[in-house]
Amino acid sequence: MREKILKIYDAIVEANPNFDRKGKTMPYTSANGYMFSLINKDDELGIRLSKSDTIAFDKAYGAKPFKSHGATMREYVLIPDALLKDSKTLGTYLQKGFEYVMSLPPK
Repeated sequence: MREKILKIYDAIVEANPNFDRKGKTMPYTSANGYMFSLINKDDELGIRLSKSDTIAFDKAYGAKPFKSHGATMREYVLIPDALLKDSKTLGTYLQKGFEYVMSLPPK
């Protein structure tokens, strides 16, 4: 499963010139001093979204909390398996995550 999600994640990140994948054992993206996507040790993908994007995501996919190391990650949504098959939509949400952290004060 890990290889499959890494392949999907890497392809989506690589297709967007705004950010790069970081991390060897825990792949993530960050900008402006904030992480906005992460693959946890359970091979689940979470994306950090604004409140309005989270509401829209919830209506479309049912926003479930994303956990990493046993802690619920605030502002992150768990990406369902069905969305992993839709790279275009997934890429759109990753871009929304990037735009959200760029709207925050720099760290």
